[in-house]
Amino acid sequence: MTRIIESFTDISGGYGAAFVDLWGCMHDGVRAHDAAVAAMRGFRAGGGKVILVTNSPRPRASVEDQIEGLGVPRDCWDSIASSGDSARAAMYEGVVGEQVWFIGDDRDEAFFEPLKIVKDPVAVTRTDLIEAEGIVCCGPEDEHADPDIYRPQFEKAVARGLKLLCANPDIIVDRGDERVWCAGALARLYTEMGGTSLYFGKPHAPIYDLARRRLAEIDPSVTDDRIICIGDGPQTDVAGAANAGLDGLFITGGLSAEETGTAPGGQPDAGKLEAHLKDERQAPAYAMGFLR
Repeated sequence: MTRIIESFTDISGGYGAAFVDLWGCMHDGVRAHDAAVAAMRGFRAGGGKVILVTNSPRPRASVEDQIEGLGVPRDCWDSIASSGDSARAAMYEGVVGEQVWFIGDDRDEAFFEPLKIVKDPVAVTRTDLIEAEGIVCCGPEDEHADPDIYRPQFEKAVARGLKLLCANPDIIVDRGDERVWCAGALARLYTEMGGTSLYFGKPHAPIYDLARRRLAEIDPSVTDDRIICIGDGPQTDVAGAANAGLDGLFITGGLSAEETGTAPGGQPDAGKLEAHLKDERQAPAYAMGFLR
């Protein structure tokens, strides 16, 4: 049974590290959540380590610049593990070949900067679909357009057996009051059409392995039983924590606010929360409306 808590301090004493989602927990895509910032500052003041674990397709340095602009200060976290870094490492190890068809926009240019942790990276070059050996997807060019607009190109790619590297498994995110499509929506369509999509962010293992490495660089003494994962995505954050064998804290006021009856600044309705988690086939250890 998932326990509804009032404040992170209700449980934080049992943990040495928190793997914390960004969008929906620390910020809403427009500005930081002040209460969440204060909660992570307090956790760090008590000796806890905060690793921001995000499905952003951007490299760690780009994520840091982005969240600083949103008002998430440097003193409330210790390190960052991004889906972008995890996927980028795989790309430069050659998982989708050297000639790739890229789906994304100008914000994703940093994705094509090789990582120092990859020895002898392959020489990745962006090309047209007709010449590509694989697909790299950081997100739709138009985040408001129905992902189905890619169906004609995907039909050709599936017929050729191309693999699609998905840099962000999220299907949707909320930017303030606006809901937009992410790379995960395109990868889902590609898989439904018979193609092979490769995932490296939440809920998949590679990003949790990266988060553990980031944590070990700071404090190698923290064991898995003292790590808690915090996030608002039932099929990304909550499922990912369970897959990784880690405790989860479900933030209900993000993507699942309507389903859980979570009003702005409030707590979830216990009955609706239970029904929603049953529908999603998830059972996190804890839940609360907003991180505070």
